[in-house]
Amino acid sequence: MNTGSISRRGLLGAFAATMIVAAPASGKPFGFLKGAGDIRRIRMFSGRTGESIDMVYWVEGEYIKEAMAEISRFMRDVRNNQVIGIDPRTIDIAAASHRLMEASAPYNMLSGFRSKETNDAMRRVSRGVAANSLHIQGQAADLRLDGRSVSQIYRAAAACNAGGVGKYSRSNFVHMDCGPLRTWGS
Repeated sequence: MNTGSISRRGLLGAFAATMIVAAPASGKPFGFLKGAGDIRRIRMFSGRTGESIDMVYWVEGEYIKEAMAEISRFMRDVRNNQVIGIDPRTIDIAAASHRLMEASAPYNMLSGFRSKETNDAMRRVSRGVAANSLHIQGQAADLRLDGRSVSQIYRAAAACNAGGVGKYSRSNFVHMDCGPLRTWGS
């Protein structure tokens, strides 16, 4: 057995993946975002690609580099397969919101990173797409969650008090980003 190929981070990640069910739920999302949680996990699927992701991405105060790379690949611009590093703070907000709702279903990710070209094309057909969207910087996600209303998702994300949260009731999704603190939507 070659023990040199097993890293401390790999062992911690494997341990965390098996123990995630035992992780205590935090009633205070701000504390969770500030590192009170020893383990952070994200669960999402993409109806556009059929792909899903369910992984621990933070253990003992550190982001797991390989997990963040996989999350970035998952949240790529599916129109041109372009990948950019997703800002971990956006994942933290989504994960904290998910945990606050005590949800077991994964998020349905409608949009993560968008290239400028994709964003511009979307702006030509929808007035709700910002010219300088944080999606272009890998700092935003548009999400749905089975079993939870747009209002419930919106309230959970806003309770994190950690970025922008937009409520799009007609389109049935919530926008979460790690930009300035603000809320909007109908």
